Amino acid sequence: GGLESEGQQYIIHGGKTPNNELSDKMYVMSVVCKNNKKVTFRCTEKDLVGDVPVARYGHSIDVVYSRGKSMAVVFGGRSYVSCAQRTTEKWNTVADCLPHVFLVDLEFGCSTAYSLPELQDGLAFHVSIARNDTLYILGGHSLANNIRPANLYRIRVDLPLGSPAVDCTVLQGGISVSSAIVTQTNNDEFVIVGGYHLENQKRMVCNVISFEDSKMEIHEMETPDWTPDIKHSKIWFGSNMGNGTIFLSIPGDNKQAASETYYFYMLKCAEDDVNEDQKTLTNSQTSTEDPGDSTPFEDSEEFCFSAEANSFNGDDEFDTYNEDDEEDESVTGYWITCCSTCDVDINTWVPFYSTELNKPAMIYC
Repeated sequence: GGLESEGQQYIIHGGKTPNNELSDKMYVMSVVCKNNKKVTFRCTEKDLVGDVPVARYGHSIDVVYSRGKSMAVVFGGRSYVSCAQRTTEKWNTVADCLPHVFLVDLEFGCSTAYSLPELQDGLAFHVSIARNDTLYILGGHSLANNIRPANLYRIRVDLPLGSPAVDCTVLQGGISVSSAIVTQTNNDEFVIVGGYHLENQKRMVCNVISFEDSKMEIHEMETPDWTPDIKHSKIWFGSNMGNGTIFLSIPGDNKQAASETYYFYMLKCAEDDVNEDQKTLTNSQTSTEDPGDSTPFEDSEEFCFSAEANSFNGDDEFDTYNEDDEEDESVTGYWITCCSTCDVDINTWVPFYSTELNKPAMIYC
């Protein structure tokens, strides 16, 4: 989901905890208050029943729509090996999850797994694009075979009054890539940026995916004018910012394995209001350059989370701004206790970053 309008939601599932354990939790996040000072979110945990997906990371979750109903679709990823196989020496050994397709009813929390004959091998760090009742799966990395196959699957979900129907079709013309980022530039066009050809080789080309009726076409687009730092960096990561814009980051010091400085870039893929000189914009929070060239984040630009998700009532008015809340971190602060048994010390907590190359991607507590 996105936050282009208040009616949209983010769905968060899986990932690694600070204790290096995988999570099977699912959360739905939505905006409950927007004003010129703060954005407040409601974050609700969804209790799943039925065929609950095992704890995983590197997977995808999308929402499809059919016959006036919607379902979340979970696919792929990696998980720790089974408890019977986890020894002291292999405690953190991961494996591809079984290639099952999970349909999750976000209203009731019911989850159902589907085993499709076209999906034989597990995948992680693939690209997923949802359009109406159809989900497209592209690329990905197979840990068992250590390859990045040029996969292209079309998964259709029909939601009649009875049981859902799921079918899969193998399409030709896929691309070999893992850990890529996808952004939507218009109703019928998506752009794929970044990712890796090999473990130590970034994929510098970009692709445009166009849809016309039920036909899908993939072709290369003009390569952005990457900066020298981006070209020479061994790793990169980022996220879709919406409206055809992608957020990218690279380590600030490529000579150090664990650099604490990162450089940030915005790649604008939408052509309508972007000229050639503005396609790549740079900004760095920490830099050896003149501090005046960077724009620090101010408090008014940060996201604030409600301290108690269940304290919200749908009938309440949230659009009023209370100046007293500015200093009252007990009401709206930057940290929340995720559960009653949470033992994370916010003063010493160091987040564990988990992506394909164990570098930062998205951080949630």
